[in-house]
Amino acid sequence: MLSTRVKAALVFVPLVLIFIYLGGWAFNLFILALLLLAAHEYARLFTHTGYDPSIPVLLAGVLLFTLQRWFLDGEYLGFLISITLFLTIVPAIFQFERGYSKAVYNFAVTFSGILYLGWVGTFLISLRALPDGLGWTLTALPVTWLADSGAYFIGRWLGKHKFSPRTSPNKTWAGFAGAVLWGVPSGLLLVLLWRTVGFLPAQTPLWQGAVMGLTLAVLTPIGDLFVSLIKRTAGVKDTGNLIPGHGGILDRIDTWIWAALIGYYLVITFQGLM
Repeated sequence: MLSTRVKAALVFVPLVLIFIYLGGWAFNLFILALLLLAAHEYARLFTHTGYDPSIPVLLAGVLLFTLQRWFLDGEYLGFLISITLFLTIVPAIFQFERGYSKAVYNFAVTFSGILYLGWVGTFLISLRALPDGLGWTLTALPVTWLADSGAYFIGRWLGKHKFSPRTSPNKTWAGFAGAVLWGVPSGLLLVLLWRTVGFLPAQTPLWQGAVMGLTLAVLTPIGDLFVSLIKRTAGVKDTGNLIPGHGGILDRIDTWIWAALIGYYLVITFQGLM
């Protein structure tokens, strides 16, 4: 009998792939919903540490960044940062005037959440919007999933030396090596597959997939460690309970958003070399 975790994955992963394939409004609205849910979880995590970030401001900031990325293609970034900075400062001042001594920390948590999920998170939209963005999004995210699977299986088999014992006790150096060993060929084979079905140009070099696999396998675990750091500080196991057996939305997308950001700039670099 399938576990709850496997059943949830069999529903959630195909749903994500369908929205990636659809692109456009459907994909962007889907990403917006994920980011808003993740932002709410992010704020709730910090309430366990004694802080009180402004959830309305955090959600509004993520919404504004998403709309800016969607409709303005990243333009007017300085203006947007100025607005969100102002919107974040004002409630902190009111909190302090009411006697809340940690108001400045609430400001820092709220603004960092806007940048983390609003700025970094919306690279999912930018990556999908690139020329050949369908193929590259279907490379960057699955590579991250497959590298994570490699880390899990190799880590369970050979893992003895802890990678980050306080932040994420289950991560090992063997698991990290497993992520790289799975990530590199996964990237190469995915590019080969998407070339075959027409999601990427036929002349796309296979080495680009290998480079993406290597880079994402090495760097995206930082996203997972960051969320683990917050959870350990808050004293909770998961960011939420929305996905049975998997925790919250932030638990799922913590590596995705970094895969999108890194993948976006890798693709831009690849295009500059062609």
